[in-house]
Amino acid sequence: MAMNKNTVLAWATVLMIIMGILLILMGAYRYDDVAGWGFATVGIGFFAIAWVFNALKGRV
Repeated sequence: MAMNKNTVLAWATVLMIIMGILLILMGAYRYDDVAGWGFATVGIGFFAIAWVFNALKGRV
């Protein structure tokens, strides 16, 4: 399977979304103190980076 630029960005987007969901869920269910807010914030940041990767597909 040939990995061109768009395929790499697509896989990076999928992995970032999965990690973002995991971080938000850890923040919601694992930690009950301020650390939970930090995990959720980082998870939202992962979503933002995945959005940028998705927007770059076909342009790089």
